[in-house]
Amino acid sequence: MIEFWQDLHPALQLFLKGLAVVLVIFPLGGLGSLAERKISAWIQQRPGPNRALPPLLGFGGPIPLPLVLTLVGFVARIPILGRVLQRLGAFHLMADGLKMLFKEDALPGHVNKVYFILAPIVAMIPALTTVSAVPFGAYVNEAGQMVPLILANVDVGILAVFAVSSLGVYSLIIAGWASNSKYPFLGGIRASAQLISYELSMTLSVLPVFLWINAPGTAGTLSLFDVVQSQAQPGFLGGMWFGFLMPVSAFIFLTALFAETNRQPFDMPESEADLVGGFHTEYGAFKWGLFFVAEYAHMIIGSGVFVLLFMGGWNPLPWLPLADVLGWFGLAGNPFVFGVASILVFLAKVFFFIFLFMWVRWTIPRFRYDQVMKLGWQKLLPLSIGNLLFYAAAIAILELGYGAVAWAALAGVTGATLFLVFRFPQQKPSI
Repeated sequence: MIEFWQDLHPALQLFLKGLAVVLVIFPLGGLGSLAERKISAWIQQRPGPNRALPPLLGFGGPIPLPLVLTLVGFVARIPILGRVLQRLGAFHLMADGLKMLFKEDALPGHVNKVYFILAPIVAMIPALTTVSAVPFGAYVNEAGQMVPLILANVDVGILAVFAVSSLGVYSLIIAGWASNSKYPFLGGIRASAQLISYELSMTLSVLPVFLWINAPGTAGTLSLFDVVQSQAQPGFLGGMWFGFLMPVSAFIFLTALFAETNRQPFDMPESEADLVGGFHTEYGAFKWGLFFVAEYAHMIIGSGVFVLLFMGGWNPLPWLPLADVLGWFGLAGNPFVFGVASILVFLAKVFFFIFLFMWVRWTIPRFRYDQVMKLGWQKLLPLSIGNLLFYAAAIAILELGYGAVAWAALAGVTGATLFLVFRFPQQKPSI
């Protein structure tokens, strides 16, 4: 299988990779929408979507349905399976997708039409591009080396993710400006301000991770695959996930990730309570759907990056690499089994964090805009700078082999700083 793929023409490989991204991201975006509705229903103690049932071809319908819908209709009427799928709301996914495709796509007369149509397309480009630099599994080749499953194995992986994903905010700005309406315009402005506020903290939060894995004298790397490998090393610190070794970094990154993906309680760009619908107020049908497919795609990719950085990637448990688990069954050297197992473990962790995104949305009320800005600039940014300085000093102490005196000095400085911060909090300005 691997030899067959390597023998394909590079242009055909690129085409198949792009096709795979589209065929994976779009269904996952629709599935995320359905999961959002079911999880919100579960939290609010109601059934949620559970009524849609596809019709059968030729049974009283004046318009013949496509063959796919006919097959799905027969599946829906299998006594037990069909009932379970209906109660899970699986057929609503098909109904929503068809509605989004065939609903009338109105174009308001007062908008700037070129940029109005361009905005949702721009939203999808970073969402479909960023995934190419994110490894989603690994396998062991014939030489016994670990090889990542990734579309574009670039050494600047995290830098590519940050650089491309941050371009998604341009779609919100363009949509708000092109709508020629005050509420979408305010939503676009909020999106740009929020991105700047939390991008700084997010970037600073990952620097301790790469300070840790790039030891002096080694080749520097920003590869996400190397981050996963560094969490599967022997020893107590070698096998510890960075989420446990650097909990403040993980907390800052996760909080900034909520803000970067515009998820509640940070959904200021759309904020229905005061902006009607925010940047997408004037949108509907397929163009509206593209915005939210892009949002769910950013959630999936962001969750994947968090798993790779702080939760061990495809390693099932701290201090327990996947290779050791498969080695118990004599399957560690099988590339196919190793690859499938790594993908399943990685996806399980990603789906957990997507559930966390939805759980938080339906649990925590929306922040005010001034609270979002204050949290980003006055709380997270100083915390991320202090966290970076702490781990830079701690890594230097480890590398240089300083003793207990250096650790005591670092602990004393950290404790004194925390005391001053909590003892003398910033005073509110008088009005």
